[in-house]
Amino acid sequence: MSVANKEFKPLIVAFCCNWCSYAGADLAGTSRLAYPAEVKIIKVPCSCRVNPLFALRAFQKGADGVIICGCHPGDCHYSTGNYYTRRRITLLYSLLDYLGIEKGRTHLEWVSAAEGTKFAATMNKFVETIHELGENVRLEDLRCKSE
Repeated sequence: MSVANKEFKPLIVAFCCNWCSYAGADLAGTSRLAYPAEVKIIKVPCSCRVNPLFALRAFQKGADGVIICGCHPGDCHYSTGNYYTRRRITLLYSLLDYLGIEKGRTHLEWVSAAEGTKFAATMNKFVETIHELGENVRLEDLRCKSE
């Protein structure tokens, strides 16, 4: 099979907070709501724990998109964690713009534990966006490729 015939399957890294977003993903799964298997979930204690360098490292390791999901503002289990997340995401967008990575490859979404449907819909829409953007090669580290 040649490389040209191979269908593009994007690798999506999703950082989900333990209290809301991860529970929303769990609800989506138990409700049998479909979202692509290409979404790899990393559970973090709080969305504010996601350092912008984590996203850069994910891109370097071959991710085509990074999504960060957290509690709705005002509902954070650590009081103000998602406010820090908003500031960090602003920094991340600036950094990605500087590096020449499309802004659409990164997304921030607030998903509560009761929003399994929203979680699945968000993941489906984000994967569709990444399909349109194509494979990410901007920060690609060839040592991380397995072929």
